[in-house]
Amino acid sequence: VMVLLLLSLDFWSVKNVTGRLLVGLRWWNQIDEDGKSHWIFEARKVSPNSIAATEAEARIFWLGLIICPMIWIVFFFSTLFSLKLKWLALVVAGISLQAANLYGYILCKMGGNSDIGKVTASFLSQTVFQTACPGDFQKPGLEGLEIHQH
Repeated sequence: VMVLLLLSLDFWSVKNVTGRLLVGLRWWNQIDEDGKSHWIFEARKVSPNSIAATEAEARIFWLGLIICPMIWIVFFFSTLFSLKLKWLALVVAGISLQAANLYGYILCKMGGNSDIGKVTASFLSQTVFQTACPGDFQKPGLEGLEIHQH
């Protein structure tokens, strides 16, 4: 029960606090009166006099966001192969919460495109090129408050 509570706290804090502070992104899902689900993405305003998160903080955020689901996948296979199936529900909850945050932030960073294959390929290629040649590529600024609905 304690691990599940901590997982929920981690999901909430990454989704609502850490992402907003470190990379200036926030996402949520709303369901309208018709029962349709709408993803809403938000990027913070950036002005010259505002204090923006450093590049190192943003890299740590994205690295943690990518590595955590991988760790839970390792836990999944170790739980499955060791036949400790009573822990499987906890591991599946961990994977789903971490993957939901990763999915939401990737969509948010890419502006709400719904084709996750194209979004993921674009995100990974952009990250690899910016890591390889940081001076050659300029990161797009978050101009104004941008809210995208999908």
